[in-house]
Amino acid sequence: MSSDLEQRFLQAQADAKELKERPGNNDLLALYSYYKQATQGDCTGSRPGMMDFANRAKYDAWAKLKGTGREAAMQAYVDKVGQLQKG
Repeated sequence: MSSDLEQRFLQAQADAKELKERPGNNDLLALYSYYKQATQGDCTGSRPGMMDFANRAKYDAWAKLKGTGREAAMQAYVDKVGQLQKG
């Protein structure tokens, strides 16, 4: 594991909390799914019910990343936060 990538991932997490504007739902889902994939691996558990819209969307976004490696997910998270910082 690249400690440089881990440091950039940790910094991106801090930067995400300091964004000037709250990201849109699609961006938030992307950040969530990349974070979960990087820290926990492939999606686990059962899909939330139809009326649980927010958690179902989060589950689906994470499930789409199945098979994505930890480093790739970390890099995608770092890149996404960078895009959001630029506006």
